[in-house]
Amino acid sequence: MEIERKYLIHEIPKVCLSYPYSQIEQGYLCTEPVVRVRRDGDEYYLTYKGKGLLAREEYNLPLTREAYAHLIAKADGIILSKRRYRIPLTDAMKAGSPETVPAEVLPLTVELDVFEGRYQGLILAEVEFPTMEQAESFTPPSWFGPDVTLSGEYQNSRLSRG
Repeated sequence: MEIERKYLIHEIPKVCLSYPYSQIEQGYLCTEPVVRVRRDGDEYYLTYKGKGLLAREEYNLPLTREAYAHLIAKADGIILSKRRYRIPLTDAMKAGSPETVPAEVLPLTVELDVFEGRYQGLILAEVEFPTMEQAESFTPPSWFGPDVTLSGEYQNSRLSRG
């Protein structure tokens, strides 16, 4: 089960861009249900995602580079490309404000996606949670923009359709 919230980002604190990133390319074989193929650096996956916005089933299966190349050629719509920064939430909280960071954010990570290609300029942040209670009570860092989790407008599968 994947439980995550997604935020639109208007301006990234410079310190966040000092973290290492991976280059991600992904395409969709189907968007209902979601069947995605992804290259994340030198790793390749086939992912199935069930219905839902805040919480949904997710299964990842490893692929070889050859299998990925075969499947990505069959993807419908736009192949998405982005840089993904993985930032400990404690650091992300400090980037926006010098306030004390609540203990419940300590193990969490911000996945900051800076899109390239067709969606250059789009920046999204996702935070994945172990429980619905944590997701529902989450207070994001001050530099996060609007919460777009429940709109579905910024789901990657929807972006792939243009």
